[in-house]
This record gives sequence, C-alpha cells and structure tokens, in this order.
Amino acid sequence: MIRKKQAPNAAASSSPTSRWLRLLAKSIGPGVITGAADDDPSGIASYSVAGAQLGTKLLWTALLTWPLMASVQMMCARIGKVTGQGLAGNFKQRFPRWLLLTFVLALLAANTINIAADLAGMADAAAMLSGINSHWFVVTFAVLISWATVRLQYQQIANVLKWLVLVLFAYPVTAFVVGANWGQVLRDTLVPSMPHSRSEWATLVAILGTTISPYLFFWQASEEVEEEKSAGQSTLALRKGATAEELGIRNIDVGVGAFFSNMVMFFIVLTAAITLNKHGIVNIETSRQAAEALRPFAGNFAATLFTLGIVGVGFLAIPTLAGSAAYAFAETLGWRQGLNKKLRQARWFYALILVSTGVGVALDFIGINPVKALYWTAVINGLLAPFLLVAILIVAVDKKLMQGQPSSRLGWIVVAIATVAMFAAGVAMLVV
Repeated sequence: MIRKKQAPNAAASSSPTSRWLRLLAKSIGPGVITGAADDDPSGIASYSVAGAQLGTKLLWTALLTWPLMASVQMMCARIGKVTGQGLAGNFKQRFPRWLLLTFVLALLAANTINIAADLAGMADAAAMLSGINSHWFVVTFAVLISWATVRLQYQQIANVLKWLVLVLFAYPVTAFVVGANWGQVLRDTLVPSMPHSRSEWATLVAILGTTISPYLFFWQASEEVEEEKSAGQSTLALRKGATAEELGIRNIDVGVGAFFSNMVMFFIVLTAAITLNKHGIVNIETSRQAAEALRPFAGNFAATLFTLGIVGVGFLAIPTLAGSAAYAFAETLGWRQGLNKKLRQARWFYALILVSTGVGVALDFIGINPVKALYWTAVINGLLAPFLLVAILIVAVDKKLMQGQPSSRLGWIVVAIATVAMFAAGVAMLVV
C-alpha cells in the first residue's frame, strides 16, 4: 500500500487567479532551480557558439527541447519523490555494480571539467567588468561556492538558488535591446533546418547535451529527497510513496523550470545570431570575447547584462554540478550524504564536492580554453545522456522500485523519444 504523505494545507482564496498564483508559489522548488542551472556557463557558451556559427538556423531546437527536457526531469523527480532515494540508489538495485560505477565516474569527469570551464567563464566575465586578473576570480568564486555548500543547510542553499534564477532574465532583455528581424526569427523557430555537416551535428549534440544534461538527472532526484528530509521524513520508509497532489505540484515546478530554461536558451542563441553571426564573428574563444563582441552592435548595457548573467548563473550551476556527482557517488558507495548534514556527518560526500571544485580550479591554471572546454563538455554530455536515459526508463516502469506508482505511458514515450533523438544526433555527428 502506498503511504499517503500529509499534503501542505492551502488557505482558501477568493478568486481563481489568486488560487493559481498561490499554487504556483507553493510549487516553486527543485524543478525551477534545476531548469535555471541548465543555463549554466556551459549552456551559455554552447548556445552562443550555435548562434555565432549558424545564426538563427537552430532556434527551432528550443521548441523541441522544452517538452523533452520537462518530461525527463519530471520522470527523475517522480523517481526521487516516490522511491525516497536518488537515481544512483535506484540504479544500484537494478543494474550491475560495474555499470553503475561507469556511469558515476563518467558523470564526475564531465562535471569536473564543466566546473573548471564554468569557473573560467565566470572569471573572464568578472575580469571584463572589473579589470582584475581573472585568476583571482577563479579562486575567489571557488572558495565562496565551496564555503556556502559546506556551511549552509539545504533550505538556505535552495532559497539562495531560487533568487539567483532571476539573473537569467538578462538574456531576453539583451535580445530585445539589440533588436531582431522577428519575421525571420519566427520562420526559423517554426521551420526546422537540419544540420548538414559534422560540425553542425556536433553543435546540435552540444545543445541537446547541455539542455538534457546528465548532472541534472541526478540533481533533480536527489533534491526531491532533500526536500522530504527537510520536511521531517528522515528515513527511507517515511519517504516512500507520494500523493497525487505532491506529484502534481512537482510537475508544475518542473514544467515552469523547463519552460524558463528553454526560453533563455532561445534568447541566447538569438542574441549571438543577430550580433555576432550577422557581423561575421563566428569563432568565439572566451566568454569575455563573446560579451565584448556584443558591445559594438548591442551597446554597453546589453554587453554588461550578458556578462552579469554569466557570473550569476555560475553561482547557481557549480553547486549543482559538484553536488550531483557527490550524491551519485554517495549512494553508489554507501556514504552518508546530504546538504542538510554538517561536514563531520558526511565527510566523504563533502570531500568529493571540494575535490571536484579544487580540480576545476587547477584545470583553469593550466590554460584551458574556456569556451572550447564548455562546448566539448556539452558534446560529451550529449553522448552520455541517452545511455543514462535508457537506465532511467527502465527504473521508471519498475513497479516494485516505484512503489506501485510507475511513470505514465505518455511520459515514458516522450522520454523514449528524447533518448532516440540523442542517440541519432550522436551517431550523425560521428558518421556524417
């Protein structure tokens, strides 16, 4: 029998609009944070490269990735909320240990490179605004993020991350400040233009990989568990099962987060297309160069907004990157875990967060190219994600693991479509 958790009480409202707004406010949680973290500096770099190299040709991908990302994250959220444990904990019960270790090691490697590239992107942007050497910012940002992750409780971190979501509004504002041929934009949004070369297929794989990204799968499921722990459901037995209202609230949360994420993606591609591509700037070496290239065509205000967005979203994304790998390893190896625990209570969990961040800093000091690293990390994620999606699909329909509340048939079909699409794009990139 499925345990019925006590749902939060909602005060009566005098109008449908007030009730809807109250429900929306109550729903905002891990899904919105995950959606915003999806537009990390890696995503910004990949979308900027797509716009600079191909103009508005790939704007249609935002309409494709929105429902696909939403369905994937809803499935991960359902797994976490219904089973009471994260993805790795469920994979551990369903797949061989060697396969699970392969998944989490690949996740850790990709996330660490991503952390390095995100720190470099943030530091470049901050250096552009301040004139201070970017290496100082790499260390400063890493120390601040590490301190906050270790010292603050989960709800404190979640509340900060929710406010950081607002920085992403910089990108739609920038696009409108610059101006665009909206007729052409509408055509390229509604009429797909398929890639024709290996580099164009690689760009599509990067877009898919940074939008439907493996670290977000693990983060979403684990944060559902953190939410339940914060509500007093400290044991696995107490966390198992979910009410229809709880699942409905999380679907709203994830849906809003996915829409917001893909809207921002759309405007980043558009901004790069109508400034950089339009004026023949197709090669971007650093995030600072991308922002500076905007200035002659978009003005100081737009370039500054673009740059501030990179810094702000990096503070949102790096804890998510480091945390998702730590959750995966902790569940795989049986470590004590959770952002609600103190350092002495979950030493290995926090040690992995600190080590992956520290390695990211070290990579920045050996002279990696931030935009290329961000871009190719997105490509790697695009190749890894479909294999993880197969595992997620298997878990999502396992009635025993899912406490008699498996994924809906429609949700399973949409995630299966996302899996096939990502496999197809990866194969096309390799063989075209």
